[in-house]
Amino acid sequence: MIRPVRVLVAKVGLDGHDRGVKVIASALKDEGMEVIYTGLRQSAAMVVKAALQEDVDVIGISSLSGAHMTIFPKVLEEMKQHDMNDVLLTGGGIIPEEDMATLRKMGVGEIFPPGTNTKNIAGYIRDWVKENRKF
Repeated sequence: MIRPVRVLVAKVGLDGHDRGVKVIASALKDEGMEVIYTGLRQSAAMVVKAALQEDVDVIGISSLSGAHMTIFPKVLEEMKQHDMNDVLLTGGGIIPEEDMATLRKMGVGEIFPPGTNTKNIAGYIRDWVKENRKF
C-alpha cells in the first residue's frame, strides 16, 4: 500500500501570523496528506530536525513578516547539511515576484501567494512528490 504524502508546515522566526498556515494544513489534510504543523517561532534547524524525524516529503514555510530572503535560504542550508536532496521546500506568504524568482533559482519550489486555490497547492505537491520521491 502506498503511504500518504507527508508534509511539514512551519512558521520560522518571529512571524506570529498563523491563520494561513493553519488553513493550508487543514486543506492538505482534506486532500489526504499527512500534515505536521510545528507551530510558531521555529528556527530553521528545528524545522529540518522535525522534518527528518517525521520522514516528510515536503517542507512548507509560511512567511508573512518580510524575512523570506533569510528564512528560506537558512532552511535550504540546513536541508543540504542533512542531505535532504529529495525533499521539496515550498511555501507561501507575502513575497514579491522578484524574490520568488530568486528563491526558485536557489532551489526552493513554487511559492504561493495569499488567495492561491488550495487544490492547486495540493496538486503541485502531489505532482512533485510523484516525480521526485520513491515510496
